[in-house]
Amino acid sequence: MLRVGSVVLGVFDVPRAAAFWTAALGYVPREEMADDWVVLVPAEGTGVQLSLGLSETPVQEHPRVHLDLYAGDARDQAAEVERLVALGARRVDWDLAPDDADFIVLADTEGDRFCVIDTGHH
Repeated sequence: MLRVGSVVLGVFDVPRAAAFWTAALGYVPREEMADDWVVLVPAEGTGVQLSLGLSETPVQEHPRVHLDLYAGDARDQAAEVERLVALGARRVDWDLAPDDADFIVLADTEGDRFCVIDTGHH
């Protein structure tokens, strides 16, 4: 059977994106980073790898694929959003969000959208 080995993000600046995602997720490079490619893995334990590859493709305003990062509850979510913004992410005013959304949309240092999910939301 197949399994997901790595999620790959196209980025304009691999070192900048790697700095953001290593700080955001507590990941480390699996091997020495190249100018155009790096695979990030959890510093402790196992988990989904995040690969960053050099790309000149423009960022999609409404991407078809994105990361969902899980927070425990609304307070956790708010704290994580503030931490990620301090690391260089920015809030995205998501026009498709319902009034009672359990997610907050952010953009990383490359403009790639991702969500922070309140998993305690009902």
